[in-house]
Amino acid sequence: MIITGKYPNLRLRRNRNSDWSRRLVRENTLSVNDLILPIFLVEGKNKKQSIKSMPEIYRYSIDRLSEVVDKAVSNRIPMVALFPYTNSKLKNNNGTESLNEDNLVCRAIQYIKKKYKNSIGIMCDVALDPYTSHGHDGLLHKGKILNDETVEILVKQSLLQAQMGCDVISPSDMMDGRIGEIRKSLDKNKFKNVQILSYAVKFASSFYGPFRNAVGSNSLLKGDKKTYQMDYSNNLESLREVALDIKEGADMVMVKPGMPYLDIIRMVKDNFKIPVLAYQVSGEYSLICNGINKGIVDKSTIIEILTGFKRAGANAVVTYFANKIAKNLK
Repeated sequence: MIITGKYPNLRLRRNRNSDWSRRLVRENTLSVNDLILPIFLVEGKNKKQSIKSMPEIYRYSIDRLSEVVDKAVSNRIPMVALFPYTNSKLKNNNGTESLNEDNLVCRAIQYIKKKYKNSIGIMCDVALDPYTSHGHDGLLHKGKILNDETVEILVKQSLLQAQMGCDVISPSDMMDGRIGEIRKSLDKNKFKNVQILSYAVKFASSFYGPFRNAVGSNSLLKGDKKTYQMDYSNNLESLREVALDIKEGADMVMVKPGMPYLDIIRMVKDNFKIPVLAYQVSGEYSLICNGINKGIVDKSTIIEILTGFKRAGANAVVTYFANKIAKNLK
């Protein structure tokens, strides 16, 4: 039975009727320009180590870095983010390996800059957790994380990375006041053009487990990080964090994790009009891979989720899927 009747002049389905029409009126698009590729590093030669908790993600020794960076450059991904798996013998309470000019990250920066020049940007994490024997992002004393003393080390770590050729300094530690001190140090030492991407909104989340395994800090962590990473029940607090970091000199800000915090991304973007990046963290990556492998969802889910970040207001997304989906986007 066909029911006919009077309809309004405006039919929203008209704009969805053809592929060309849908593309013409599309409000948000995802491209390779929106992607940042995280890379895990490991000591040694000719190493490409699989990570059990993260399917198809590997740790690379420096002599094999070109395998993954070549793809990123070919795919025109704007930037890679470096994270080290530090040998346990080099870890201590104070994370002093972070200040070693011959450490894994420093050598990787130099390798990439020498081989690829400025064809791809380099982002480096500033925090102590890959280097401390207790797995925390800062100095630990009698069960408490020392803020100001940690900032002093982070400033030195940032300056060292800049000297090695890092383009974007990315403090992920969540210590108060570190952005201002890092900016002062970079400017004083003639690194005024080195950008700061602040992990301004980093929640104490359960989604970080696979990453901590990838950098070797998971089994070492004593206690939790709730005294410095944000309470995931809060949203307005994120505005205070971002406001402080912008005032101190942040060029961009990060919201981490990503998918459970799309509301935070939108709120930050609407309030500050600053470049906002999202980190699709290891737990999100592993859950999506698990769904794909079990046939619960298909690979198109990846594009849909990343487009959701763009729709929420993210300028770019740090994602382990970057190289995997770049060809589809091109």
